[in-house]
Amino acid sequence: MDRAYLASSQTLSAILCVVGVAMVVMTVARGGGPLALGVVVGVLFALLGAARLRLARAMAPDRGA
Repeated sequence: MDRAYLASSQTLSAILCVVGVAMVVMTVARGGGPLALGVVVGVLFALLGAARLRLARAMAPDRGA
């Protein structure tokens, strides 16, 4: 059960990060500036996803031990 939780947490975190990067790319491609809402929210999504992914991997048990 714990492995499934960790795997789903890592997967959702990676998806959140990808969605954030996609938001930034789409906003810039449509002519948005650096302070456009899509860029700001996209950067926040990407940072949140990366932070969650890092925390999820830090809490994962070592498989080599």
